[in-house]
Amino acid sequence: MKKHLLVANWKLNGSIKMISQYIKCVKSCLSVLSKKNIIVIAPPTIYLSEIYKNLNNIDIFLGAQNVDINLKGAFTGETSILMLRDIGVKYVIIGHSERRLLHNETNDILVKKFDLIKKLNLIPILCIGEIEKNKNYNQTTKILIEQLNCMFQVLGKSVFRNTVIAYEPIWAIGTGLSADPKYVQFIHKFIKDYIAQHDPTSIKNIIVQYGGSINAINAEEFIKEPDIDGLLIGSASLDSKEFCKIIAIAEKVTKYY
Repeated sequence: MKKHLLVANWKLNGSIKMISQYIKCVKSCLSVLSKKNIIVIAPPTIYLSEIYKNLNNIDIFLGAQNVDINLKGAFTGETSILMLRDIGVKYVIIGHSERRLLHNETNDILVKKFDLIKKLNLIPILCIGEIEKNKNYNQTTKILIEQLNCMFQVLGKSVFRNTVIAYEPIWAIGTGLSADPKYVQFIHKFIKDYIAQHDPTSIKNIIVQYGGSINAINAEEFIKEPDIDGLLIGSASLDSKEFCKIIAIAEKVTKYY
């Protein structure tokens, strides 16, 4: 029986009022479940402390949506890994397609962020994925290899130990057009096999999760696949009831598959 990692990525959404109601609902949900899985909430940076205060020993971890490459100094508007760790963050999302596309984050920048997160003993969630054109031209694995190789080449063969890879086909994010679960299973198996070629030990503690228009209707079809270790959930995670339904589905799948 494997645990699944469920990450609620709120993106640029949320409010103080929402947080109180949201945590209350999730707390109630978890109180009747066996809590076999790992739950992470990743709100906008400004709400990280507020979320942390509301957790109150609940079995939920705090995640950040981004981090700067600098530890401190004259970098107006940025947030360092030291600050994130100081307020209780355990997981940090990097390389999300929206940041790659809208904020021009390159693989070189992501290598620096990944390295900082690991050195501070937090857990990176590295997002990788292809655009629709890549998929149509059968270039998906080529793109994924490029995104993984940038880490191997700079940080070494064991770089992915105790980390999370989030496969998010860019053409499925926020479109409502989720990828086929069997296709995602194939890609996840490919990612794990490719990493194992460099470092077989990594497979013992790496999590490969899927992100892309996940909701309570399609969640089970994904997480019952053997190599899909969890879900990175966007829009559906903003509704606490919807997120709780996904958590309950994951609990059922963890028990029976």
